[in-house]
Amino acid sequence: MLYAQKVVLSDDLKTDLEYFLATLKYDRLFILTDTNTRDKCYPLIQDIPRIQAARLICIPAGDRHKDLEQLTAIWYILSNEGASRNSLLINLGGGMITDLGGFAGATFKRGMQTLNIPTTLMALVDAAVGGKTGINFNGLKNETGTFYPPLCVFIDCTFLRTLDRDNLLSGYAEMIKHALISSVETYASVLSFDLNKPVDYARLNQMVAQSVAVKERIVAEDPGEKGIRKALNLGHTIGHAIESLSFQTPAPLLHGHAVAVGIVCELYLSYKQCRFPSDKLIQVTQYIKEYYPPFPFDCKAYATLCERMTHDKKNTDGIINFTLLSEVGKIHIDQSVNKEFILESLDFYRESFGI
Repeated sequence: MLYAQKVVLSDDLKTDLEYFLATLKYDRLFILTDTNTRDKCYPLIQDIPRIQAARLICIPAGDRHKDLEQLTAIWYILSNEGASRNSLLINLGGGMITDLGGFAGATFKRGMQTLNIPTTLMALVDAAVGGKTGINFNGLKNETGTFYPPLCVFIDCTFLRTLDRDNLLSGYAEMIKHALISSVETYASVLSFDLNKPVDYARLNQMVAQSVAVKERIVAEDPGEKGIRKALNLGHTIGHAIESLSFQTPAPLLHGHAVAVGIVCELYLSYKQCRFPSDKLIQVTQYIKEYYPPFPFDCKAYATLCERMTHDKKNTDGIINFTLLSEVGKIHIDQSVNKEFILESLDFYRESFGI
């Protein structure tokens, strides 16, 4: 069922969460974490009386564990602990947890109540908001899932202080995407943020609120991804293919690092097909190059990447569909691109990053 989800921008999570839980009716409370958020984030809320009565479920950290095995493990615990559709599952973690926990909640007893407390920048601005849930399957990113908005998403940037640099960069890639599909002002703000200096959390908090508002507006207009919500897929058609390819390496990419690759490639496609300004293509490429490590691949991987793109959920009749731009904020969804341009975009990335 699709419904309007509540988003709370909180500067006192314990008080806000305690108040919200008191307004709900549920028979049992469960909290899903991974090994990282159990140690770093759960202590920030664990002394709330209602939280102390909850059953803690902890799974291994990392996107490679967003799979059927962990989903089944969660189902077993919920079933063995007497969970019902009137129970509440709090997903405390990054995008892996909110995706996986949301899918577990959507499918257990045909749907139990869920609540998201995102703890990474990626989850704050993207994964936890909008109601998408899912798991990786058959070597493909988010191959299986459903739309199932949580009752509420609590946005509290306090958690950002627990992040390492790679996870901060991962989430920031989604903020770059939101800026590109929104306005020149937001674009200028996001590309002027120096990620090499000590983090200005006050400014970052404001930018997070702005980024969340972009996604909220688009999701409210198109909750089922039939039209404009596809704008949120900018950078993701190629990005997901890159991410899936990285799963086969000793050092799989965080989602946002793959999206950063996808943004460079898909802005090149925007330049070729929709006349996106070349100066902005270069500006974004140079910004990403300055802060994001290159992902090394050669032309032998092109066939695999193209094959992965054919599995993208936005495709119709086997045609790879892209979201492209003709200018910042000027969005063109369902764009079919010939294979020659796709290969050129991969060349452009590798040449730009010296691969």
